[in-house]
Amino acid sequence: MIGSGFMGRVHSNAFHQVGHFFDSSYDLHRKMICGRDRAKLESMASKWGWQETETDWQKVVNRPDIQVVDIAVPNALHAPIAIAAAKAGKIVLCEKPLAMSLKEAEKMAEASQTVANLVWFNYRRVPAIAFAKELIADGKLGQPYHYRAVYLNQSGNDPSKTATWRYLRTQAGSGAIGDLLSHVVDLALYLNGPITELNAMAHTFFPGRDVDDAAVILVRFANGSIGSFEATRYGVGCRNRNTFEMNGSKGMLSFDFDEMNRLRFYDATDAPNIQGARDLMVTGPNHPYWQNFWKPGHAIGYEHTFIATLGDFLTTLELGSTNGSQFHANFEDGVAVQKVLDAVERSAKSRTWIRLN
Repeated sequence: MIGSGFMGRVHSNAFHQVGHFFDSSYDLHRKMICGRDRAKLESMASKWGWQETETDWQKVVNRPDIQVVDIAVPNALHAPIAIAAAKAGKIVLCEKPLAMSLKEAEKMAEASQTVANLVWFNYRRVPAIAFAKELIADGKLGQPYHYRAVYLNQSGNDPSKTATWRYLRTQAGSGAIGDLLSHVVDLALYLNGPITELNAMAHTFFPGRDVDDAAVILVRFANGSIGSFEATRYGVGCRNRNTFEMNGSKGMLSFDFDEMNRLRFYDATDAPNIQGARDLMVTGPNHPYWQNFWKPGHAIGYEHTFIATLGDFLTTLELGSTNGSQFHANFEDGVAVQKVLDAVERSAKSRTWIRLN
């Protein structure tokens, strides 16, 4: 694994735990962790069971005894590491957003066509969101009308956090657009399908900062519905609020990550005198992942979404998908998200509607 920060810990936990919850013939060996800070690496290796440490990622990707390369470093390093790892024939796992730019993302996807790959869009594996996907596929919402989503956190208002790489264009590529909006866009594409047109506004609150702090977007979807997205690092009072709501001809779905085990569902086909939003606890029975984790009624947490992502990926490999193309989100899905993010930045700059292919 390349990276020893917050996401490095999250991924390490998934590698450690996946065999406890998902049946697999694969035995994952946490062979090596790579980063710039030797002391930090030694601490990470000790806590999370990594056998070796290394400060040069190029030595890692070319080692013959390394089969999987996981990328959890600043965005500027995603493309060079992923491309080098793919050329070396490694399975490549990468944090979101996939790249600094659309051009980089496309190069990564092209280089990785013959190797299994994954983008850690973990919110797809929240059981409530996976169940929402099932309800939509079953036609429970009917014709979609509206899709609205927000991702709010308050990190930009904390001076101790704004000195990190995430606030530098040379390291991150963008601000809230890449960091937060990428999750919003991926879920929108996953649940409601392709976006055909958008109009965006981006804003930077902190003087002199060269990345966006917030973005607001209007969108049209290929299925005829319309939507709105908002992502900000100045949502004071919200530490990690990721929400969406969908309205269709037959019903409504609403999700808030603050209550990640719950999904609100309104069935407009019920008799008028019993219509009302149902507050469903999506921890089983017969809900996504209910047999992998705890008994019905027992809540799961953020870490389980990464465990489930990795578990599904390994299952796909076992079923014979040699390049992982049947697993989602893969690098092609990452490119699809990057196309929308690219259009958002172009629209915000030109103050015009942008059409997407």
